[in-house]
Amino acid sequence: MSTAALTAARHKRDSHSWRNTTVAVEAFEKARTRPNDVAFFLESEPDATYGSIADEARRLISALLELGLGNGDVVSFQIPNWREGAVIDIAAAALGLVVNPIVPIYRDAELRFILADAKTRLMFIPQSFRSINYLEMLLSLRPQLPDLEYLITVRGDSDSPDVLALETLLQRDPADETSLPPVDPDSVKCRLYTSGTTGFPKAVLHSHNTLTRIMDNSAEHAGVSADDVMIMPSPITHITGYASGINFPFIGRGRTALMERWDANRCIDLIKRVNGTMSVGATPFLRELLDAAEQRGECLPSMRQFSCGGAAVPPNLILRAYEVLKNCRTTRVYGSTEAPIITLGWREDAQLAATTDGQPYGYEVRILDDNGADTPDGVDGEIAARGPGMFLGYADEEQNADAHTNDGFFLTGDIGRRTPEGAILITDRKKDIIIRGGENLSAKEIEDCLDSHPLIKESAVVAIPHERLGEGVCAFLIMNSDDDSLSTAEVASYANDIGMARQKFPERIIKVDDLPRTPSGKVKKDILRKQLKEN
Repeated sequence: MSTAALTAARHKRDSHSWRNTTVAVEAFEKARTRPNDVAFFLESEPDATYGSIADEARRLISALLELGLGNGDVVSFQIPNWREGAVIDIAAAALGLVVNPIVPIYRDAELRFILADAKTRLMFIPQSFRSINYLEMLLSLRPQLPDLEYLITVRGDSDSPDVLALETLLQRDPADETSLPPVDPDSVKCRLYTSGTTGFPKAVLHSHNTLTRIMDNSAEHAGVSADDVMIMPSPITHITGYASGINFPFIGRGRTALMERWDANRCIDLIKRVNGTMSVGATPFLRELLDAAEQRGECLPSMRQFSCGGAAVPPNLILRAYEVLKNCRTTRVYGSTEAPIITLGWREDAQLAATTDGQPYGYEVRILDDNGADTPDGVDGEIAARGPGMFLGYADEEQNADAHTNDGFFLTGDIGRRTPEGAILITDRKKDIIIRGGENLSAKEIEDCLDSHPLIKESAVVAIPHERLGEGVCAFLIMNSDDDSLSTAEVASYANDIGMARQKFPERIIKVDDLPRTPSGKVKKDILRKQLKEN
């Protein structure tokens, strides 16, 4: 199915489920009706109101128009959980620009591909943040990116003539948003890249309508009210932080508390200060929050919901959360960048919340065998989902056919079963990825890096259990010679030199004479994973 065919079919089927609005329309309306109300609670700076965010967005609109950007142009941003992310997103939505949030772990190798593939015209970056000098990195890449016209620093002080500063752009007079042409809510709103099993990231396209539907599903299920405050530790450049973080105060009824970086004790302090009621995040966030809460003797009574997903969630972790967070319904959820939040957790049954990955909400779900037929309840198969919150398709038309059934169900690449209660239980993974702290890492991409090392003949990368992050990276290596001196540290140094994100560095290497293979020569990674579990 082509992207156009998928979109047409979905619009005919799902249009009744869409609100037909944009985050810009909603943001400007809230600025008119609630200008002094807080939209974002912030850790180390004054909280941001609806009025202040909208005013900065209008000023940025004026600047972007001056720079010649228009409908359909791609703007990328790779910034921490700063309020400016919402300003950028609203301004882009008002102009019909396509935003391309880039997760902060990505470095030279990933950025080079993504920015070229997206044909990004303008990019927002911090000058530097934590250990990464983003400006230096982008300036070195810029000659290889002919479409990248503008680099804009956020909270920077660069004196380079080739770089603009957001703070300077915001000195423009605010645009009158009512004079702008209307933006089609079915048009592409964002372009998110997810790790591909081929080694190249896939560009996932979402519209204004699909993203709004995702948030509406979650809000309806949780009964969100104006009193709710979403604690957001996930990056705003990840689908979780993007939708449930910077879009939530405008599309939803509640507000967001942004965490610039994850720290469990700081999270507890923030929850207590703002009366945080909800959060969504990967397994490490929940585990470390519970550890810190127990150490401090806190039960965080304002918290009423924590949705945990993005990696394996041990049942005992959910049950423990019910004990530690006295008023909080903690559940497992399941989804992907392509089909966010396919299932939502069992709020009134702790045992089902702990032992299943939730029930489909806003999606039709099928469990398919190898021939594409539906399996009976309790029998494993590939999970396929269809619903109004699903993506429009991949930007690369060739990737869509293999990713969908003929009737438009997205093939997730995850293996699972349906329980007698109607819940979905994930049991295995068909796609060749590693989920480290909620981030998908492509095993093929890491293998391509390792295979380019002069001492390595062939590599096979699989997930290894990681106490904190759920999964880490393990590489089985066949060496080119009898030289057995290559160390894990040297492999990491090589990966660093070619610009791969640190999170993808193998944490363990195992040297082998050969790898288990199918008759056609494909490496049997299930056997490698089994060996790791047994050892």
